[in-house]
Amino acid sequence: MLSRKSVTIIAALASASLLSSAAYAAPADPAELAAEVEALLDKSFPDDGPGAAIVVTENGKVIYKGGQGLADVEAGTPITPDTVFRFASITKQFASATMLQLIQEGKLGLDDPLSKFFPDYPEPGASATVRQLLNHTSGIQSYTGIVGWMIEENTSKAFTTDELIDEFKDTEVNFKPGEAFRYNNSGYILVGAIIEKVTGKSWDQVVVDQISKPLGLSTIAGFGDEATVPKMAKGYTSGEDGSIELAQKVHMSVPGAAGALRGSVLDLAGWADALHGEKVLSQSYYEAMIAPTALPGGESEDYGFGIAPSEIRGHKAIGHSGGIYGFSTDSTYLPEEGIFVAVFLNSDSSDIGAGLLMRKVAALAIDEAYPEFTAVTPDMEALAPLFGTYAVGDNGTRKFYARDGKLYTQRTGGGESEIFAAGDDLFFYGPDSLTWFKMATGEDGSPTMEMHQNGAEEIELATYAGPIVEDEAADVSRAILESYVGTYTTMAGPMIITLGDDNVLSAKLGGQPVIPLAAMSDTKFKVTVVDATVTFTSEGGAVTGLVIEQGGQEIPGERVAESD
Repeated sequence: MLSRKSVTIIAALASASLLSSAAYAAPADPAELAAEVEALLDKSFPDDGPGAAIVVTENGKVIYKGGQGLADVEAGTPITPDTVFRFASITKQFASATMLQLIQEGKLGLDDPLSKFFPDYPEPGASATVRQLLNHTSGIQSYTGIVGWMIEENTSKAFTTDELIDEFKDTEVNFKPGEAFRYNNSGYILVGAIIEKVTGKSWDQVVVDQISKPLGLSTIAGFGDEATVPKMAKGYTSGEDGSIELAQKVHMSVPGAAGALRGSVLDLAGWADALHGEKVLSQSYYEAMIAPTALPGGESEDYGFGIAPSEIRGHKAIGHSGGIYGFSTDSTYLPEEGIFVAVFLNSDSSDIGAGLLMRKVAALAIDEAYPEFTAVTPDMEALAPLFGTYAVGDNGTRKFYARDGKLYTQRTGGGESEIFAAGDDLFFYGPDSLTWFKMATGEDGSPTMEMHQNGAEEIELATYAGPIVEDEAADVSRAILESYVGTYTTMAGPMIITLGDDNVLSAKLGGQPVIPLAAMSDTKFKVTVVDATVTFTSEGGAVTGLVIEQGGQEIPGERVAESD
C-alpha cells in the first residue's frame, strides 16, 4: 500500500498553462504523477470523512495507487487501493461483455427480440432487440425514472427478476425500439434477465464464473450482504445540515445488471487490461462493444454496449461512470497511451465528483494537466460591452451577464452558472468544473466566446447576436396566484408551488432548491435562474395541472393537492 504521506506534495499548480495537446502524449513520470495526484487528493477530501481510491495503470502495470479519507467513518477505517466500492453503472460493461460472450458461443443473437425470452412482454417493448437493450435504444421506460419509485421502501427490499420487471413493463414507452437513444436502467435489468434465461443461473454468478474467476478478480461480484464483504466501504451522503450520514439503503436486486456489482479499483484495472487487451471478447465483438450507436437519420450517439467512446484533452478515451446511493465512480481507458484510470468515491455528495477527479488524474497521467485558474476581481465597466446573447450552433444561445456584482452565463434550456474572471479575457466556472472560455473578437469586430466544454481542446465558438431581451413582466392578481398554490406530480418528481407575501410564486421540484417564478401572463411564468417556463392549465374554472417547458421538452404535471 502506498503511504498517504510518503510522497512530497506539490504546493501549487500552474495557473493558466494553455498548451495544445499532441496526438500522442508520453505518460508522466511515476514519481511526479504520484506527487500531483496526492496533492489533488489532499485538497479534495478530508482525512476524517468519506474519500476516494484511485488507480492508474500503463499497459496493465500499476504506476499509481492510493486512497484518501475513510471507508468507515464511524470505525475510522482508512480507504486504500484494496477497499471495495459499489461499481454502480460501471456494472453495465460487465453485463454487456457477459452477454456478448454468450452470443459468441451461439447461445443467442444480438438481434433476437425480447419476446424470444419473455413471450408475454407487451409491445412495443417486446420487439426491442438485445442490441437495443445494450445500447439504450429500446425506448422502454427506465424504472429509476418512474415518479416516486426510488424511495427507500422500494430500494431496500429484495425483488426477484420477474418482480422487478413487473414494476416497469406496463409503463408507457419513451419511443418505439430503435427510434432514439435514452439512457435506460430497465434495459439492463432485461439484459440480466436474458442472461439468466439463457444460462439458468443468476446474472451476477455468470459474471463471476465467466469473468471474475478466470481473470483472478476476486473482489468483483454482486455486492450482496455488504456487512460480510471484506474491506467493503460504507456509502455516505450529506444531511440537510451538511453532516455526514449513511446513504439510502439499496438491495443489490434493485440495480441488478444495471448497477449491482462491487469491487476494488485494482480489480477494475485488471478487468480493463483484459477487456481492452481482447482477452474477454473477440476483436469483432470488442469493436462492436465500444463503437458509437447509429441512430435514424445518419446521426450517432457516443455510447456502445455498456461503455462509451469519448475524449480527454483531445485523446481518444473509452469508459463509463456510475452513481448509486452512497457511491460515485468513474473510469477511462486511453488506447493510444495504454493508460487506464479509475476513481471511486464512497459518498454521493462530495464537493468534487468522481468524473471530474478522474479526468484530472488522466490528464496528469499523460502529462497534459488541465489549466488551473485563479479568480481576479473583474472590471464590470470594462466587461459591459461584452454582455449579451451569443449564438451557439444553429439554434442554441448562451447569455453572458452580470447581477449583484457577480458574472453568469446561461445556455438555452439550462440554468444560470456563476463564472469567475481569471484575467486576460479568460473566464472559468469554479474549482469543481473543467469548463472555461476566452472572450475574443470576430472578423467583423464583434465579440466571440471561445468555449472549452469540460476542458476540451476543441473550441465551441459562440458569436455575439445582440443584447439580452428581457421578458415583459405581467401584473397578476393575488387571487389568481393563490389558485396555483399546491402540489403537482411530474415525471421529474413532485413540484410544490407556494406564494409569498410579496405576491411572488415559487416552485420546488423534487429535491431541488426553491426557485421564484416571474409572471409573463396570467397563466405562464418564467423560472428565474433557469431557462424554463411553467404554464398552469385549467378545466371548468379549476386549476388541474401545469406544463414545464425547458430545452424544447414539455413535462406535464397533474395537480394532486392544494396547500392549506
